[in-house]
Amino acid sequence: MQTLQFVILFTLFLLTVWLFFLNSRANHPSWAALEHRRYAHRGLHCSADSVPENSLAAFRRAIRHGYGAELDVHLLRDGTLAVFHDSDLKRMTGVTGVLEDCTAQDLAVLHLAGTPETIPQLCEVLSLYEGTGLPLVVELKSYRGNHRALAERTAKELDKYQIPCCMESFDPRCLMWLRAFRPEIIRGQLSENFRKDARGWEHFVGFLLSNLLFNAFTAPDFIAYKFEDRRRFAPRICRAFYGAHMFYWTVRTYEDLKAAEREGAQAIFEGFDPDGAERKSERKEDTP
Repeated sequence: MQTLQFVILFTLFLLTVWLFFLNSRANHPSWAALEHRRYAHRGLHCSADSVPENSLAAFRRAIRHGYGAELDVHLLRDGTLAVFHDSDLKRMTGVTGVLEDCTAQDLAVLHLAGTPETIPQLCEVLSLYEGTGLPLVVELKSYRGNHRALAERTAKELDKYQIPCCMESFDPRCLMWLRAFRPEIIRGQLSENFRKDARGWEHFVGFLLSNLLFNAFTAPDFIAYKFEDRRRFAPRICRAFYGAHMFYWTVRTYEDLKAAEREGAQAIFEGFDPDGAERKSERKEDTP
């Protein structure tokens, strides 16, 4: 009997500790400007139309369709903020090199996916979105310990514009800096089930990230979780217990987008136009 009591008490203790580590911040006063929106992943890009991801053309296209956007930000060697997904330049430009080792002048001559589009600076994208009322999700892509400089520089750039926006990162150190020095900015923890492919030390860090155990130090306003992994216990507890808001990424079908929205999440979508899919669905329903 005593053993059973000990097991129960110890289990309750562990549960309490876990709940503490899942800490999230709810009810940010600016959240309303971000909800009930659809967000184009890296802009409304389309390779068939020669509109590459994270290009000014992709963001203009998203604006024309009335969508917010998710974009990726890196800090260059000269202090410029570039909008690009990978640190490796090869996939999108065909050039061998590391983005963070470049300057804005270096990037000006590189073209995205064989199109006339070049790698934009963050200020260029923000200029497009200012005055539209459409929101942005800005992902901080840290590199070799530059998380503090990246978060600070990005926050200062966002200060120059009147745009509904939030910042997110897989790197909890970026969010820790925002919590300490720019708590007014809506911040989110990106995550997924990292444990599937991790080994050794990466497996341990993946366990912490997958289960949102850095939340005790970051207190995010929202969780941005991979759509396919959204049923995991940690994001569900964050939402139910702390009232954390949810983003799901990356949603690739209209049916999944509607499922995300039914669950009260904001959807970051890619590979289709939700409005076009919606009209097509409505026409099917009207057909006798």
